[in-house]
Amino acid sequence: MRRFVSFGPALLTILTAVGILLLVPASIRRVYSAQLGSQVLLARQSLDSDDVLERLNHAVRQIRAAVTPSVVHIEVGSFHEGPIGMGRSSASGWIYDAHGHVVTNAHVIRGVDPDSGRVGLQLFDGRVARARVVGVDAPTDIAVLRFEGVDGIVPARRASGTVIEPGERVYAFGSPFGFKFSMSEGIVSGVGRSARSPGGLGFSNFVQTDAAVNPGNSGGPLVDIRGRVVGMNVAIANARDADGTANEGQSAGISFAIPLGTIESVVEQLIGTGDVRRGFLGVVFDWRTAGSVVLDEAGVVVGPGVRLSEVQEGGPAAISGLAAGDAILTIAGQAVTSADVLRSLVSTRRPGEPIAVRYYRAGTVAETSVVLGEMPSSAMLTAGERARVEMIAGLRVEDSEGGPRVSRIDDNSPAAKAGLQVGNVVASVAGARVADAGDVYMRLLSGGLLDGERVLIVVRPEGEGRGRRVRLQLSPADR
Repeated sequence: MRRFVSFGPALLTILTAVGILLLVPASIRRVYSAQLGSQVLLARQSLDSDDVLERLNHAVRQIRAAVTPSVVHIEVGSFHEGPIGMGRSSASGWIYDAHGHVVTNAHVIRGVDPDSGRVGLQLFDGRVARARVVGVDAPTDIAVLRFEGVDGIVPARRASGTVIEPGERVYAFGSPFGFKFSMSEGIVSGVGRSARSPGGLGFSNFVQTDAAVNPGNSGGPLVDIRGRVVGMNVAIANARDADGTANEGQSAGISFAIPLGTIESVVEQLIGTGDVRRGFLGVVFDWRTAGSVVLDEAGVVVGPGVRLSEVQEGGPAAISGLAAGDAILTIAGQAVTSADVLRSLVSTRRPGEPIAVRYYRAGTVAETSVVLGEMPSSAMLTAGERARVEMIAGLRVEDSEGGPRVSRIDDNSPAAKAGLQVGNVVASVAGARVADAGDVYMRLLSGGLLDGERVLIVVRPEGEGRGRRVRLQLSPADR
């Protein structure tokens, strides 16, 4: 008998397997979709019921509402060249007090004549006003303006006496790339930072933040979570400046601000007298090792500090008991992380002010109070900085009874081409009056002479009261 082979069971098995393969993924997808829908629903319900982020948003909006009326948009030269928006440069500032004083960076108004120059200001509500220059302090890159004919202004709140620490939230205000009254957020990345500001002199004790700061933010306030000013935006570091030099590049997550303590000391003096007197410690230290780690006799780390190589006899430091070989660890409670920080902490305080100095000596950490003296102008610049200005500008200035006097002009130098003559008495440089030769060199450097900037110099013949304006500028070949 012939056998018949039945394919039914096999076919059924195959069809069942195919059905499972087709149906199971669809079931899994349905289960996954149901789970995903439940997760999304729960997440949305949680967001709707938890208002922590809304409260955070509300707080940030309130910071903006509290600060923006005190921020000003600045345009230099706008009243000579056209309406607001047509000036040659723009930046930011903030209202310091009810008398109409506005604080900004000195480099923002570089070249403005204090006697006749005017600066254009715009308030958050669209009002446009003029301001005159009250005073400029190039070493700290701080300038003070004052409104003309404007009322209803709102001074910023200041966090006077508050110590700012890394990790705290901060907010930067200003006009980046001309976008007026902008706000950015970040944290304090560090304090006591050293960097050469656009002012060029390195009196630095900066607050470092990661808040977005760009060209146009210069002079704008940096505020805390209470909307109080803790600093002023001054510069940006970028990849081109790995050595820590601060400049006007684009934001790269590292920006610097002048701390409020420095601002208040300088601004109050500029408003009161127009001049800034600086504290003086009377010490000499090795710039190459300043800010390195201080070790005790057993090699244990004491902390960062600046070791003194010399203490001026009869000077403030010597009177307080400091001696050569001591290492200064803190000044007024702030760590001395570099020579620039030490210089800034001392120079931004007034002569006669006592400051607490913590130092290390022969195995012992001690503290003393130093009553500061007054820094002579000769101490403002290093000998190398002075020599560089003389060499590149082609002039020498010396003190005389009538004021700082030009004593040498090199042939075919920028100074000679600008029309300066031996015997000229210098009255002002870069918009700031000068009292002695040290002031002249300092203002030439901070005015951007070595960067090719045009620097306005007002001179007069010896013995005469009226001055004539001379614009000194280096050409690329001279630099």
